Amino acid sequence: MASIHPSQIVLSLAGHDKGKLFFVLREEGEYVLLADGKGRKLATPKRKRKKHIQSVGTSAHPAAQWLHRGEAVSDRQLRAALAAFRDSDFRDRPKKDVR
Repeated sequence: MASIHPSQIVLSLAGHDKGKLFFVLREEGEYVLLADGKGRKLATPKRKRKKHIQSVGTSAHPAAQWLHRGEAVSDRQLRAALAAFRDSDFRDRPKKDVR
């Protein structure tokens, strides 16, 4: 299983949020806590099994770097970082399975 770390961007593979992008906030055993700044805010992250997500990459956006270092980041900054990642045609990149 590939390593999961904070600030990694993942794609939901199952559930009502299937197909949505999220940032990994924290790992808890076989679960991860996810946020996208819109539907799932930092105050109430989504708890999801690792087998239901797929790593799609990382972002060079400052918000992603702050998140990786454990610094404070806002929901607005998360949304901006995910929008920038989405605009970069992430679907053309090779996929890495987290499972």
